Amino acid sequence: MKKLLIGSATFIAFAAFGFAHAADMAPPAPVYFKAPPPPVYSWTGCYINGGVGYGMWNQDHNAETYPGLVALDQSSTTGGRGWLGRVGAGCDYQTPLFNNRVVIGVFGDYDFMGLSGNFGDIYNGLVGNENESGAWYVGGRVGYLVTPTLLTFFDGGYTETHFDQVNLSYAGTGVGCCLGSGPAGLNLPATTYSGWFLGGGVEYALTWLPIPGLFWRNEYRFSSYSAQDVPLITTSTGAISSYCLASSPCAEHMQKYVQTATTSLVWRFNFGGN
Repeated sequence: MKKLLIGSATFIAFAAFGFAHAADMAPPAPVYFKAPPPPVYSWTGCYINGGVGYGMWNQDHNAETYPGLVALDQSSTTGGRGWLGRVGAGCDYQTPLFNNRVVIGVFGDYDFMGLSGNFGDIYNGLVGNENESGAWYVGGRVGYLVTPTLLTFFDGGYTETHFDQVNLSYAGTGVGCCLGSGPAGLNLPATTYSGWFLGGGVEYALTWLPIPGLFWRNEYRFSSYSAQDVPLITTSTGAISSYCLASSPCAEHMQKYVQTATTSLVWRFNFGGN
């Protein structure tokens, strides 16, 4: 019995010492499980795009002699607006600049347009419906990656746009000539204008969709086109009309400005990695 008591006391003493020693030790370091690294997206490669938008055009114009191009009245402003569809393609390169955040690229777009407005000239009293039916663009862009999947960009380049034939009627309000009412049998022929554009927007990777490589782009564009001297045409003969000036044919000096805002889906061929 005495030996049992001594043994029990010895066990209790060792146990107490062990617990005290354990209390003095630092707790074990917690084990953390690292989350997998985010996927690496590469913006280098080519793409196709398609979307819709809204646009408006304005023009400064005045009647003039043709040839000679002497202004017959002061410039006035008319315009139009409407919906458009856009298709295009391009290629980008994600540079190593600023920790791989700078993207540069080239592209081409075409807009199917129906931007309609009313044409009217103070001098000759002729009016009609004027419609912008299409435009194409070729240029470059530079962008900055706010996040690996969100790009902000600016772009610019060369553009041409097409305006359909304007069939004219008498408005009965001309201050220089052509007073009357009803169809005039005259037109301003379809004309293509060339110029430059500047724009900007954002593009975002739709990574939550099951289809890889889809991006969403929103863009604003401003285009300025060189002025054209568009002769007044007799519709029945196709000849330049001199109705407004008995001694000389006449024309319309026209300069166009166009603004568009579009939203598009972009499909990148190489989305998902280098």
